[in-house]
Formats: sequence, C-alpha cells, structure tokens
Amino acid sequence: MLSLWSMLLLAMPAAFAANPVEGGYANSLTGKVTDKNSNQGLPGATIYLPDLKLGATTDAQGNYIIKNVPKGRFLVEVHYIGYAAYTETVAINGATTKDFVLSETLIEKNEIVVTGVSLATSMKKTPTPVSIIRRDYLDDNISTNIIDAISKVPGVTQLSTGPAISKPFIRGLGYNRVVVVGDGIRQEGQQWGDEHGIEIDDYNVSRIEVLKGPASLVYGSDALAGVVNIVPPAPLPLGKIKGNVEANYQSNNGLMAYHADIAGNNNGISWSAFITQKQAHDYQNKYDGYVFNSRFNNTNYGATLGINKEWGFSHLSFTSFNQHLGLVEGERASDGTFIKPVVIDGEADEAPITNKDHRDYSMAVPKQQINHNKIVWDNSLYLNNGGRLGLTLGYQVNNRREYGDVLEPNKPELFLNLHTFNYAFKYYLPEMNGWQTTVGVNGMQQDNKNKGSEFLIPAYSLFDIGAFAVTSKTFNKLTLSGGVRFDNRSLHSKSLFLNEEEQPAPEGSAKFTAFNRNFSNVSASAGLSYEASDRVTLKFNVARGFRAPNIAELSANGVHEGTIKYEYGNQDLKPEVSTQADAGIDFNTQHVSITANVFYNYINNFIFSRKLVNSQGSDSIPAVDNDEGFAAFKFQQTNAHLYGGEVMVDIHPHPIDWLHFENTFSYVRATTANGTDSTRYLPNIPAGRWLSELKGKFKTVGKSPLRNAYIGLQMDLNMAQNNIFSAYQTETSTKGYTLLNAGLGTDFVNKQNKTLFSLHFAVNNITDEAYQNHLSRLKYAPVNEVTGRSGVFNMGRNFSVKLAIPIDFN
Repeated sequence: MLSLWSMLLLAMPAAFAANPVEGGYANSLTGKVTDKNSNQGLPGATIYLPDLKLGATTDAQGNYIIKNVPKGRFLVEVHYIGYAAYTETVAINGATTKDFVLSETLIEKNEIVVTGVSLATSMKKTPTPVSIIRRDYLDDNISTNIIDAISKVPGVTQLSTGPAISKPFIRGLGYNRVVVVGDGIRQEGQQWGDEHGIEIDDYNVSRIEVLKGPASLVYGSDALAGVVNIVPPAPLPLGKIKGNVEANYQSNNGLMAYHADIAGNNNGISWSAFITQKQAHDYQNKYDGYVFNSRFNNTNYGATLGINKEWGFSHLSFTSFNQHLGLVEGERASDGTFIKPVVIDGEADEAPITNKDHRDYSMAVPKQQINHNKIVWDNSLYLNNGGRLGLTLGYQVNNRREYGDVLEPNKPELFLNLHTFNYAFKYYLPEMNGWQTTVGVNGMQQDNKNKGSEFLIPAYSLFDIGAFAVTSKTFNKLTLSGGVRFDNRSLHSKSLFLNEEEQPAPEGSAKFTAFNRNFSNVSASAGLSYEASDRVTLKFNVARGFRAPNIAELSANGVHEGTIKYEYGNQDLKPEVSTQADAGIDFNTQHVSITANVFYNYINNFIFSRKLVNSQGSDSIPAVDNDEGFAAFKFQQTNAHLYGGEVMVDIHPHPIDWLHFENTFSYVRATTANGTDSTRYLPNIPAGRWLSELKGKFKTVGKSPLRNAYIGLQMDLNMAQNNIFSAYQTETSTKGYTLLNAGLGTDFVNKQNKTLFSLHFAVNNITDEAYQNHLSRLKYAPVNEVTGRSGVFNMGRNFSVKLAIPIDFN
C-alpha cells in the first residue's frame, strides 16, 4: 500500500496538476488585506486555506501571495488580531487576485470549522454545536494539561485524577464516548480508564475544536458525546523560518514548563520540530496541605515534514509523549497526615510524610509511566475534474506501566502494550449543483498485550471498519448538512490462566476466558443552519450514534490502581445507541452576542460502573490480588435520558468596545429509565456551572510598546450535585463552590511593531477555596479520621507566569 501510494505521489505533478508556466505554476492567489475604515494595508495578517493546509502572511503594505495552489473553489480564512475573522469561498483558476477588507472588533464571529464536516466551513453554516479554542486562549489561562485547558468551554468538563490526568466529558458523557483527534487521526491510548489521560502535548497546538453530540460521521463510531479535535500548527507560508521559546512557572505545585519549536517552508517543502519539558511536585490545598504523590513530569517531542504543490500535499508527522506521574491513594496516619511506602530491614512498611517529600520531583510508588509514539502520513491529491483524494495512515504505540511494589519500584506490575494502525481513505467529489459531498472508508486495527505481572484486562485484537458519506449545500441563507455511516467492529479477547504463583501458565485458574464479539450498526445525522438575518442564525440537528462496549467494560478483572477500585467486566453487554436532537440560536449585534443550545439525548443500553455489595450490605472486597482492599465495581446497562444545554452572553457596549462582560451557563440532567430513587440518576454527571468574566482587551496602551493587552476577573460557580447514583454507595453528592480567577498579559513590541516577547500573569482560586469537583476521582480516597472529611481536595491558590519569545529567521 505504501509503495503504491509513493509511486502515485511521484506521478502526481505530471498526471494531475494544471499546466505549469514559465517561472512558476499557473495557479496562484494574490491580493491585499486592508482596514475597512482607513483603507490601509494590514501587515502580518494571515490568509489560510484549511482544506489545502496552505497559507501566507501579508507584508508591510498588506500584500500577500500564495503559490502552488490547485485549481478549484476553496474556503479562505483571513485573520488579524483585533479584527473580525473573514471567510469567503474563492474560485482559483490561473493567476487569481482577491483583496480582503477587515473590520476592527474584539469578537470572533466568523470562525472556520474543520471537524466532522465534508469540507472546511464557517461556524454559521454548520448545524451542529461547535466550540473553538484558539492558541491565545490557552496562553491566557492556567492549565496543567491539554484537557484542563478546555474544561471551561460550555458543555465541556473534565474527569480528573490529580493535576496530570484529565479526561474530556461533553454534556455528561466521557471515556470512549468522546473521540479525541490529534494530527488528523483518533487518539488511542487505553482511554477507557479513569486515570488514563490524553497523550497529546499541550504546547504543540494551534487550535482546538469541540463538536458536541453524535453528529460526527467521519471519525468512526464511539463519538456519542462528540469530538475533541486538537489541531497542530499549520505549515508556515513560503520562504518563512520561525521559532518560538516559552516558559511557564506555577506556584502551587512548583510546575516548571519549557517549550521550543522551529518551522520553515522553502519552495513548498515544509518542516517543523518541537520539544516540551514539564515537571511538578505535589500540589496543595488548605484542607489536605500537600497531597502526597500528586507529582508528575513530561518530556514530549515531535517533527513534521511535508510538501505542498499544485497536485496537493503530503505531510509526515511524528510525536512522542512521555510522562511519569505519581498515583494518589490518599492513605493517612492517625494524625491525618499522608503516609508513604518505605523499605525497613528489607520489608515493605509505611512512614509519615516529611516536608522534603512534598517538594520532591521524583516519583514514589504507586506510580505510572506512559510512552506514546505516533506517526501519521496525511495525503491529498487534487484531480482535474475538481475532485480530491485523501489518504491518511497512522501508527500508534502506547506503553502504559504501573508500579506499585516498594521493594521493586522499577519493575512494572501492570504493563499494557497497545499497537494501533489507523487508516482513512476519502474521495471529495466535485461540487455538483452546490452539493459538497465526501465518501470514504476508515477504521483501525489494534493489538493489546499484557507484559506485566498483574492483569486488569486481557490481551486482545480488534478490527474496525466503517464506510460513510456526508454532504452539504447552501440555498441562499439555508445550509443543509447530513450523512450516513455503517460500522463493523470485531473483537477477539484471549484467555489467560494463572498458576499458584499467579504467573501465566497453560493450565491453572482462569483469569480471563477467550471470547469473540462482533458489533455493527448504522449512524446518521441531518441538520440545517438558517441565517435569518445578519444578526440571527438558527440551527437544528438530529443524529443517531453507535458505540460498541470497550475491552474493560467487557472483561476487566483486577485492581485498577489509580481509580481506587477493583473492576469486573460484563461479557453480556450490548452496544450503546444514541438518538439526539439539538437546537440553537446565534444572535450578534454591536453591543451583545448571545449563543444558546439545547439538546435531548436518548441512549439505549447505556453502560456504567456500579459498586457491588456483599450479603451484609457492605462493600464487596475481592480477596484475591487485592492487597489494598479496594471495593469491587461491575459494569451494567440501562436506558438513559440526557437533556440540558448551554447559554453564552457577551456584552461589549459600544463605544467602549474594549470591555467585555461574558457569561456562560451549562447544565445537563441524566436519568435512567424506570429507576428507583437511588438508581434514578446516571453516575459521573457534572453539576450545573456558571462562568462570569469581566475582561478588558486593548490593541494598544497609549504610546507604550504594549500591544494586545488584556486584564480580566472571572467567577467560576459550580452548583451542588445531589442528583447522583447513590445505590450501593456507588456515588456521593458534592457541595457547590465558587472560584475566583484573574489574569493579565500583553505583547511587547519594537519600533517596527514586531513582537519581542509576550508575558502572561494569572492566579486561579484567589480565595484559596477548598473544594472537590464532582468528577474528581480523588474525592473517593479514604476518609481523614482526624477531620472526618472524605477524599482528597482539589488544588488551592495557584499563581502562574508565562513568557513566550517568538524568533524570526531571515
């Protein structure tokens, strides 16, 4: 397959490109970007064609040129800080000239969407609710990992196990129900686990798109909740070489992060490289003091190499995510202080924690090590008929090791070795009567092995394939979108027998029994977006989604260290099928912007984990392979109803356009069908949340060298969550809390208005509130016998300073 595609790549220029002309290529896009009021050119504006992964920046006079462009119609996005993004579909045929005029505003109204659609489109034209987070938002806000960075998006929350581990939840649904996409392929790294985070570097990001609901047909099954698409930086314009150096310090856990990247583009050959190093000691709060073993460190790196020509593009990328982290168990001594495992006279023992222990950056047991290597080859070939072929191949290796024996701290007990081959072939049909249609086939092949001495899930192999078709058309002010998909997944789970020494053997007690399961189903979506006026856009979408049970839900049998549970799978589980309806409205004026979305989601055979009890009504605690005495949980199913929505109101009164008063509210309610009082609600449903922020944004600050300055104060109010699955003490209620956060930052420029460096200051939890998020797994750590408080609390007050230095090479 690779050899065949390589031969095609070599043949592309002659077979498919437009005829070259002397001194260059026949197709190009040139023009000028100007200010609407002054008609002056805007230097440094970016012009980008998302479907081509091709762009340019304007010179000192606002002029731009993009070469190596295929013939056809493409969506163009023009972006300049302090101005509204402008999008327009441009027909390119030969040497094409197109000027753009931008209007000053601090509100983004015309964002581009690339997630889950046939071709890149504007926010106004997509019927599904999508939130977009740009790089500047990530710089302005404190976060400890990539999912923590987006957890303030309306409808998005995080299930966390300490500051290093966060999993995305969209409208109350998480785990395998959220598909995370990185470098164009779905990220696969044992995402079924509570304490398994997302193996993507949080600095190698240009933007993040969050699609809410089961409307994504192009990324495969599982996306019942939606898609988080983490988009890496785009290739630089021709003739550019740029770099960036960043550093971040956070006071609460002594986090120190360093990042460097460099990229270039010469004659259509683009390249880039990055490296990130991050480390933190234990975090603290006013109830627990320092939380022992909540430390972590990361070393991540990657590189890309690509070519963009008139026949299309071919990009090869490699990333390596490497993380060491402690696992918080929350064990305490009689005086309420945390204890640590130690070796005394050659025997395992426990000892109280010292102040020196808390500021130690090295890991203590139990601990976890994750190494995730990924290579992706993304190709696009333009045809003379106006169509396009796309081929994306990916290979991921995820090694997850857990260490729990203080006598052998460097010998992994649990060692999961997961290999995933991703493939996707798409044909973007030529536009026919305004219809933009894509058909394709994609899926993955997986192989998981157990290489440790403890076993939570069996070794297994999986093959997944799906065929889909998506289409859209705009009729004046009305845009229709929809599609259909068929998926088939086959899973082969392997048996495992253990001898008396708990070692794998041909015969013995059965830890796992072999089984084969085959799952198939149809997914579909249909929606419309209607631009009722320049100010009002109405949206409606219905979708059906499908998710097969994952390997842990089917066959887990063992201690899940980071989750403080002993887990049992259930081989009788059926696939989940979701039917959801969304409705939304966008309203924009000179003074106020309002976005509101409501949804209803019915899920057949919803899978969840509940605690088991013994005949006396207390926790069931397995006696075998459970030295910690963890309570047992088992997966089961019910039919579920989820409904709620999100509202965003941004007041920016004219003429003081620099002032913003933004409020967002999100809420989801999830009930079981025919449940009793204690089983009426689904577990792990986030509480209602109100975010309110008063922020000032300033393009300039007098005659000082400050540009794009901001200062803001934020209130983060989380309501109490009393709608819980309380049966068998599976879940406990959570009190409400309010956090205050603040931030300020600016770019420092020289006399030529080029940025010298950017500086950001922030503080989270200003009042040092002691709180527990409802989706924090540390909430279920043991009780502090001195205070009577159950579990471990979240991070206290945290100051952050971040410095970024751009580097331009001539």
